[in-house]
Amino acid sequence: MDWTAVVSLTFELEVEHVGQVRTILVVDDEERIRKLLRMFLEREEFRVLEAGNGEEALEVIGKEQVDLVILDLMMPVMDGWTACEKIRASRDIPVIMLTARGEEGDRVLGFELGADDYVVKPFSHREMVLRVKALLRRSGGAGAGPGVPEGSVAFPGLCIQEESRKVIIEDQVVSLTPLEFDLLLYLAKQQGRVFTREQLLQNVWGYDYFGDLRTVDTHIKRLREKLAKASTQVAEYIATVWGVGYKFEVKQK
Repeated sequence: MDWTAVVSLTFELEVEHVGQVRTILVVDDEERIRKLLRMFLEREEFRVLEAGNGEEALEVIGKEQVDLVILDLMMPVMDGWTACEKIRASRDIPVIMLTARGEEGDRVLGFELGADDYVVKPFSHREMVLRVKALLRRSGGAGAGPGVPEGSVAFPGLCIQEESRKVIIEDQVVSLTPLEFDLLLYLAKQQGRVFTREQLLQNVWGYDYFGDLRTVDTHIKRLREKLAKASTQVAEYIATVWGVGYKFEVKQK
């Protein structure tokens, strides 16, 4: 896509007022791309910070209240994979990976390291803004995503508190990313119902996803691993229905 054409399209965006100003950190070694993203996002009334590599990004996150990170993969000093892993070690800030490389292996690795979404350059400004807003709706407490009813749920050894967005397993708080929380809550709220990967993308991700269905598998795998660290029994609540998708199931003993 011609970047000049992309810039010209920004004037077609409608401004969405979201109440408080949210801060987006754009991390890319190409200044041109940082400026383009700043233009897209500031027109949507976001506050935008910039960093040229992973180390600079970590410094900014240590000093500023950052609500979402757009993180390029291929950068000098510290690449996006390493930065994402370090961010995830201490924070649950939503992360969108941004890269010119679209290979499936790169996407899977990015998700395994904790990324919530993945956008390939050159990207549509509408797509990027849509993804940013969808992730912020989860992390900002403005609703847990389309299709997720109000209220908290509890099962043996597990309590999901929707209002505070906490997951407690046997008196231990389990740290999940906003997307992981919504995925768990959505399945748990509709215990026993089987969802295809397409249905989960539509109802949990909250927009028309532009990638492959393995995104769901990767997030389910990571969610199970986090739950299993606190309780193997709770991790088994998320069951695979081979050839179809996934469901939340509490087996009677």
